[in-house]
Amino acid sequence: MAPIVAILPLVVLAMVLGIVAMGVGVYIALRTRDEMSQRIDHFVEPTRSDLALQQAETEPLLSRLRRRFNTLFAGLDSEDMQHKLVAANWPITGGEYWFIRVGGALLAFIVGLGIFRNILPAAGLAVLAYIVPGFMLFRGIQGRQKRFQSQLIDSLTMIRGAVASGYSFQQALNVVIDEMDSPSSEEFRQVRREVELGLPLGRALFNMASRMESDDFNLVATVIIINIQVGGNLTTILNVVVETIRQRVYLFSEMRALTGYANFAGYLLTLMPVFTLIALSLLSPTYWQQLFQPGVTRYILIYAACSLVVGNIVLRRIAKVNV
Repeated sequence: MAPIVAILPLVVLAMVLGIVAMGVGVYIALRTRDEMSQRIDHFVEPTRSDLALQQAETEPLLSRLRRRFNTLFAGLDSEDMQHKLVAANWPITGGEYWFIRVGGALLAFIVGLGIFRNILPAAGLAVLAYIVPGFMLFRGIQGRQKRFQSQLIDSLTMIRGAVASGYSFQQALNVVIDEMDSPSSEEFRQVRREVELGLPLGRALFNMASRMESDDFNLVATVIIINIQVGGNLTTILNVVVETIRQRVYLFSEMRALTGYANFAGYLLTLMPVFTLIALSLLSPTYWQQLFQPGVTRYILIYAACSLVVGNIVLRRIAKVNV
């Protein structure tokens, strides 16, 4: 163990010098290319493509590095990952997301080696740093979906009022974009952007329903597409849809209120043994010492912990309401 500890500072120093050298090399390469382009442009008349290239070269260094990084690591991006990033409203690409995860894990590993002087704690810190971005992405998607669902009735009511006053559906989207808060305004703005780029309105609405994972808005998209294809009074149809969604929200809210006691009981029964163990350990430290002795008593603790986890999962599944 002593030789490993002795070479740890050298390993850390070598990694830091390597990162610094790579950054300096990239900067020198970009600067040399800029100077060469200026010398060539002095003798060659710029064309339209050259003007576009010059405009791109006037971008900040960080923007150019980001664009070239995304071009180089375009294979790391995928449609599913891009869908998740758009749903969470993260303005990064899939390649940048994986770079953040892997780079954060490597940085955490180096910091862990410098602090703990041991590979195992450093590896644990690296695993934690790798998991955190994924957890934050999941929570970001879940939070935006819940906020969108809570704003859905207000958004549909605004669209219904705009259509009733003579606006077209796409003009009504502009009213929602201007008046509603995030994430509804951002999602409807994305729908408008996709339509302006040539995507059919129905496809853009279904993409929005897929990002928000909202069955209610999926119903809205289906009704609007049928109205566009068949015709009819859109205001009347929206009145029926809004009332249906309002009744669904009321029903599921009542179900959550009725199952709230079961959720509370599940958390209480799960945490009560833990609090009891902590309290008795503080009041009488020798009372629990026999459970930690080698032998069958350790298996009792493992069985108790597994039972608490399984019981909590079962209670949560019983009380879960699928919207």
